[in-house]
Amino acid sequence: MREPIRDKNRLQHILQAIDTILDRIDGVTFEDLTNDKILFGGIVYYTLIIGEAAYKLSKPFTDNNPQVNWRDIADMRHHLVHGYYQVDSNIVWAVIQNDLRPLKEQVKRLLNDTDWEQWEQTNEE
Repeated sequence: MREPIRDKNRLQHILQAIDTILDRIDGVTFEDLTNDKILFGGIVYYTLIIGEAAYKLSKPFTDNNPQVNWRDIADMRHHLVHGYYQVDSNIVWAVIQNDLRPLKEQVKRLLNDTDWEQWEQTNEE
């Protein structure tokens, strides 16, 4: 049986997805993003990973870390998946420009500042 993915792993997935987006978007303009459907789709895909990982974090973890708006992150994922036919490129661009870097710093802080051994002992899934 496979070991369950825990909060620490989900945060690492968020961080990896953010890094993938930021590495690829460096020097890209809004017009570049909207004109390149493969690039746009890739950015949306990694945004989905961020949202799914945030959505799957345990309730005790999200409740214990309200400084991150986990609900909005998960809602973005739900909108991208269920409203795939009406994804607003302006919103995706705004997330890239305004939200990913601060989220990256928050996630890095959570990964570094959490006593993961203690957390997993007291919050088993």
